[in-house]
Amino acid sequence: MAYRAGGYRVAVIGATGNVGREILSTLAERKFPVSEVIALASSRSAGREVSFGEDQVLKVRDLETFDFTGVDIALSSPGAKVSATHSPRAAAAGCVVIDNTSHFRMDRDVPLVVPEVNPQAIAGYTKRHIIANPNCSTIQMVVALKPLHDAFGIKRVVVSTYQSVSGAGKDGMDELFNQTKGIYVNQPPADFQQKFTKQIAFNVIPHIDIFMDDGATKEEWKMAAETCKILDPAIKVHANCARVPVFVGHAEYVNIETEKPMSEEAARRALKGGEGVIIVDHRANEGYVTPAECSGEDAVYVSRIRKDTTVENGLSFWCVSDNLRKGAALNAVQIAEVLARDYLK
Repeated sequence: MAYRAGGYRVAVIGATGNVGREILSTLAERKFPVSEVIALASSRSAGREVSFGEDQVLKVRDLETFDFTGVDIALSSPGAKVSATHSPRAAAAGCVVIDNTSHFRMDRDVPLVVPEVNPQAIAGYTKRHIIANPNCSTIQMVVALKPLHDAFGIKRVVVSTYQSVSGAGKDGMDELFNQTKGIYVNQPPADFQQKFTKQIAFNVIPHIDIFMDDGATKEEWKMAAETCKILDPAIKVHANCARVPVFVGHAEYVNIETEKPMSEEAARRALKGGEGVIIVDHRANEGYVTPAECSGEDAVYVSRIRKDTTVENGLSFWCVSDNLRKGAALNAVQIAEVLARDYLK
């Protein structure tokens, strides 16, 4: 189906942040049909300029006072508390909000969507006029799991994540940079420690988001709950999430157990047919993808595919993806593309 003639009025909420800037870049790169793009952020950022594509510069407007009447789609990434206020306000004005924060993800009346996995869920946007973008670590995992689940029926997943500091925003990236630089000139890392609970430079922190009563962190809970909502409520997920001193790109080791028997060759065939998945897996030096190579790329890269013989029908693989693109901005824009093409006339 075709896009609406004349394009769409699109607002980008949180336009000055890492994800907001990436959304603007992705909209331009993918030539999303816009009649107007509006950059919104807090009053502190109002008046600043942000780029849209190669040639356009947008002046940031104040989110607090902006009237969403006449706006078709808002892509929102300003933080959960801000979204809790302004996403419903935009929706009440008739705008469809694609919300990149955690606030609406588990709301029963808000679809949680990864277009390669459950695009049909977008139809549920009419209940609240809000569509939720999942957590970055969940997105890349379910893109890789989808073809395997379709072919073999996944019943259990154990995942260990190695998540970059950009997942904590610009402050997280600045902290890694400043701590690393400071160590080389004998400045204590604690002098630059504000975002993370421990030193992040030259370190690994097994703690993302708050701790819950059962000892898991909320990031680990999100991966389990969101996978069930997006892919299949019957899948059991155990997640272990760590923050690593990498600027961009999340990595995950994923172990699955399936209902149906599968050979390694059959698993590879299924993954090769998966939308958004690229296999780079050669059992040799450099025969796999790391976060350094996936930065700026759209795909979820899968490597190190091998049978797990300790369980019946077990498989392990490594997957990496750019968390600012597929893990956030690209996924949101892909949702907007399906929404505009198939639902907004």
